[in-house]
Amino acid sequence: MTDESASLDPVELGAYFALIEVSSLLRHAVELQLKEAGGLSYVQFQLLATLGDAPAGSKRMTDLADGVVYSRSGLTHQAGLLESAGLVTRAPSVDDERSVTVTITEAGRAVLATVFPGHIDVLKKLFLAPLGGDDVAELARSLTAVRDHMRSTPPRSAAPRRRSGVRRASDDT
Repeated sequence: MTDESASLDPVELGAYFALIEVSSLLRHAVELQLKEAGGLSYVQFQLLATLGDAPAGSKRMTDLADGVVYSRSGLTHQAGLLESAGLVTRAPSVDDERSVTVTITEAGRAVLATVFPGHIDVLKKLFLAPLGGDDVAELARSLTAVRDHMRSTPPRSAAPRRRSGVRRASDDT
């Protein structure tokens, strides 16, 4: 590795820091809105929104963990909280007996319907307001390219786990 490849130019560094700050500020505002409007954490909203957008409102736990880039154990905890609140159900997967499928309930869809108007308002006021239509299109194109590049290597949540050479059913939840 050369010294040149070990550093970022001012524009690259500025883009990185701006992304980090925008991400933090937006996530903070979104978290407040979700908590106030629906009693949801950011991750719980991500899970419900992902399920609400999925065919039949269901996904395997491992696919959910990969999609929201969250640990399997953390996702199991969050899904348990959502299940206790009646917002999702969990059941053995019909496609893979080692997996668990999570399905959004009508109550979960109702919570989404409650939080979405405020969520969209936060996004429009904080994130999209200073941008024109062409800016939004360019940002979407750029972020999609970066996301697709980063997704070409699955996040750790999607990597198979092995313990002592034995695979357990709980490894896929």
